[in-house]
Amino acid sequence: MSLTAERRRYSRIDFNTSVQLTQGEQQTTASLLDISLNGLLVKTPQHYHIDVALPIFISVELADDANINMKTSLAHSSSDVLGFRCESIDIESIGHLRRLVELNLGDDNAAERVLTELLPNQ
Repeated sequence: MSLTAERRRYSRIDFNTSVQLTQGEQQTTASLLDISLNGLLVKTPQHYHIDVALPIFISVELADDANINMKTSLAHSSSDVLGFRCESIDIESIGHLRRLVELNLGDDNAAERVLTELLPNQ
């Protein structure tokens, strides 16, 4: 599947907030541009170092008690943006992300369809 087709497959939500990127002992903050059930796009931080062989843990603060936490891998990078693919996500974060998608798309079934695509066939 091409990157363009994959982008269309997952509904991306424009969401302007900061995210915490953690890899090993290194942490940096970046500006979130958009998020989907497949991953997220951030503005490239001025000073950062990513080892592409290791996972990057990303935390998106939604409210005082609500965070979306993902284990990601770097999917693409440029001087402007970094794209991360979600490798795993905890159940509580899926719930927050699902609700965020529903609220922004105005379609309760859209998030359900995407979640079904993400789950392995049983």
